[in-house]
Amino acid sequence: MIQTSKEDFFIKIITAQETHAVRHPVLRSGRPIEDCIFDKDELDTTFHLGLFHKNKLSGVVTYLKNGSPLLSNTSQYQLRGMAVLEDLQGHNLGTALTKHGETILRNLKADAVWCNAREIAVPFYKKNGFEIIGEPFHIPKIGLHFTMYKLL
Repeated sequence: MIQTSKEDFFIKIITAQETHAVRHPVLRSGRPIEDCIFDKDELDTTFHLGLFHKNKLSGVVTYLKNGSPLLSNTSQYQLRGMAVLEDLQGHNLGTALTKHGETILRNLKADAVWCNAREIAVPFYKKNGFEIIGEPFHIPKIGLHFTMYKLL
């Protein structure tokens, strides 16, 4: 287990391209780097957060202004590409990223955030106040997913 302290971490806005350094090994391992490019990554309404551990990018999350047909809220953002490097998982860094993102979303007057969560990530999102909505579905090459949401 890596020794960590709060002073070792900070979160800031990063570019879409910077997210690839974490998206690739965690979410798209063994696949082309181009698979780390998401639709709407470069829109002005999209923002990307990077969590740094000792000045090394170690966690990422992307928030897109995008509505889910399963929700009726007027101002929705989609959380995508949540990833923390494997050696730092289990230190609540994903929770820190989501809390930081939710603060920004509230300042943007968003009223809901949603995501398509991998089956393995459902407990993480539930722990962070998200609920499942709709039916599970399969994404080719990635696996079973659940749409989850949280009101802000």
